Amino acid sequence: MAVIGEGWPDRAEWAGRIFSAGWRESDGGTRPVIEPATGDTLADVGIASPTDVARAGVRAAAAAGEWAAAAPSDRVAVLLRASGVLRDRSDTFREWIVRESAGVPAKGDYEIAAALAQLAHAVGLASLPRGEVLAPQTPGGTSLAWRVPLGVVGVINPWNAPLLFAVRALAPALALGNTVLLKPDPLTPVSGGVLVARLFEDAGLPDGVLHVLPGGADTGQAVAADPHVAMIAFTGSTAAGRAVARVAGEGLKRVLLELGGKNSLVVLEDADVEAAALAGAVSTFGYQGQACVAAGRHLVHTDLVEAYTDALVRHALAMRVGDPREEGVGIGPVISVGQATRVERIVDESVAAGARVLTGGRREGLFYPPTVLDRVDRAMPAYTEEIFGPVAPVLPFRSEAEAVEIANDTAYGLAAAVHSGSVPRATAVAGQLRTGMVHINDVCAKDAANAPFGGMGVSGNGSRIGGTASLEQFTQWRWMTAPGPS
Repeated sequence: MAVIGEGWPDRAEWAGRIFSAGWRESDGGTRPVIEPATGDTLADVGIASPTDVARAGVRAAAAAGEWAAAAPSDRVAVLLRASGVLRDRSDTFREWIVRESAGVPAKGDYEIAAALAQLAHAVGLASLPRGEVLAPQTPGGTSLAWRVPLGVVGVINPWNAPLLFAVRALAPALALGNTVLLKPDPLTPVSGGVLVARLFEDAGLPDGVLHVLPGGADTGQAVAADPHVAMIAFTGSTAAGRAVARVAGEGLKRVLLELGGKNSLVVLEDADVEAAALAGAVSTFGYQGQACVAAGRHLVHTDLVEAYTDALVRHALAMRVGDPREEGVGIGPVISVGQATRVERIVDESVAAGARVLTGGRREGLFYPPTVLDRVDRAMPAYTEEIFGPVAPVLPFRSEAEAVEIANDTAYGLAAAVHSGSVPRATAVAGQLRTGMVHINDVCAKDAANAPFGGMGVSGNGSRIGGTASLEQFTQWRWMTAPGPS
C-alpha cells in the first residue's frame, strides 16, 4: 500500500470507517481507494450501507434544531476555523487530490483556493437579511416573512473536483443552519469526504451536524430517499441526475441538479487566434477534459480555422502526459477504465465516420493524450456526446448565425465562451446562446463563489448554486401574521 498523508488525519482513526457523530464502523464494509496513475492502493475507506444512511438521517435530524437555533456568529466561527484548518493542512489536501483524482498539483491548488473562497462567501451568507415586513391584511396587524433552514440537506458529490464541490454545497448549507449528509464519490472518498469530515471536526462543528457517507449508487439512492432529508444537492452526469431526481421526487424534496454540458467555444473572424487557441486548449485539455464546463466543441470561423487548429495542435503537443506527481506533467490519466474506454469509443467511432485526428487519438491504459479532431460532422459522437476527456472537435462556420445555431444544437445548456476583437460584438453573440453561463474572450471553464452557477436544458433543473442563489436554495420561506389591536 502506498502510504500518503501521514500525520493528519490519523489513518488509524478513519481507515475503513464512516463519519456519523464520530468515526464508526460501517455496515457496508470497506473499499480500496486506487491511484489512477499507478494502480496502487492508497487507503481503505468505509462504505455506507442504506442502514448506515438511515441512522445518519436520524442523527442529522436530531441535531438540526439546535444548529438552526445557533447564533449566526457561532456558525460563522466554525466556517472561519475551517478556513484556517484548510490553509494549515493544504499540503495534505493537495497530495490527496493529486494522488486520488489524478489532477496535477495546480489542479489541487485551484480546488483549495476555490474551497477557501466558498467558505469566505458563506460567512457573508450567514448575516444576510432573510426577511420582509409585509403590508398587513388588518389595520395595525403584523405580517412577516422570513427564510428558515430546510433541515437536513443531502449532498451527492462527484469525483472530478471532490473538495471544491463538497465545500461549495456544505459551506452555504451549514452557514444557513442546515445539517448535512455528504456522500462523496467512491473514486475520491478521501479528498471529497474523509478530509472534509476532519476539516469540520477540527473546526469544532458540533456532533451530528455533518455525516460523511461514502458509497456507490445504492448509498446515493438511500440519501435521496431518506425521509429526514429535505433537499438533495447533486453534481454529476445528466443520467445519474435524472435517477436521483426520480427518487427524491417521490418524497417531494427540493432538488438542485448541476449536470453535464456540451459547451462551445466560439471564435469569430476578428478574434486573436493565439489567445483563443490558448483558451481553447485550457478549456478542453485542463484536468484531462473531465469537467462539466469543459469545451466540447470549438466553433471557428472559416477564415481562422486553419490558424486556430494549428495553434491548438501546438498546445496539445506541448503538454506532457504522465504521472501528475512528476515535474512538468500537464495531463494525467483519466479517472477510470470506464472513462478511458468511453473517450476511446467516441473518438474511434467518429474517426470511422470520417473525422480526422490531427494529434493524439490513442490511449495507453488510463492515459489519453490531448487530441484534436477536424472534419467533424453532426452525426458523429464527437459532436453529439459529452466526451469528458481531452478531445477537441473543431468545426468551421461562415456566419454568426451559423455559429449560434451550431452552439445551440444540443440538449445541454451549461457554459460557452465567445472570442472576438470586439467585446460588444461578442456580447451580442453570447446573448443568443442558450446557456446558463457565458464568458467573453476567456475559457469556458470558470466558477466564482459569488456567482450563480448552473445550466439550462439537460444541464440542470434551473437551479443555481453560488452567490445569493445559495440563500434561495438552502432555505425556505415562513410567513407569520398577528392581528392588530381589537
